[in-house]
Amino acid sequence: MTAAKTRQTTPEPPAAAVAADAHWAAQREKLRNRQRPIAPLTICDDVAVKKTLEQARWEVRRLELTVTETPDDADAKKELAAANAALEKAQAAFDEVAIRLQFQALRRPDFEDLKKEHPPTEAQAEDNLIVNLDTIGPVLIAACSLDGITAEDAEYYLTEWSEGEAGALFNTVWNIQSGTRMDLGKG
Repeated sequence: MTAAKTRQTTPEPPAAAVAADAHWAAQREKLRNRQRPIAPLTICDDVAVKKTLEQARWEVRRLELTVTETPDDADAKKELAAANAALEKAQAAFDEVAIRLQFQALRRPDFEDLKKEHPPTEAQAEDNLIVNLDTIGPVLIAACSLDGITAEDAEYYLTEWSEGEAGALFNTVWNIQSGTRMDLGKG
């Protein structure tokens, strides 16, 4: 004979008690005021400027390691200071020529509606795609852009840019929809 298992549930706390809990009220306010994620996309067409910045970063990392290993080395400290100055200059040059775009995730219902408006073609569905990538891309980019990119602009970029760059643009806006800023580890 087997004993019947009963499921015990934790009772819900009274609404008045929850409302009176200052800690929960503050947490709830923070949760309600969270902003949707934002993803940047930085474009720099000047290869020399990018290379100079990468080299300056590498030099600073190398000298930081040297100073860590030999903290009494005054020359290494001077070299590190000079390298940091060169890095600031290289970063300023990069910032001058770089194009920075920002995209914000859509509200989930809006994203779901957009996906429904762009169903996959039969061939895309056979490839297990959930949307028509050809039609959703420009609209999604425009909807997520914090810089005013229009669907027409986005269509041009997706058509005219190299495959890798167009893919990076699309992936930035697609991936921001499923990004997470939570730590699911032990508290």
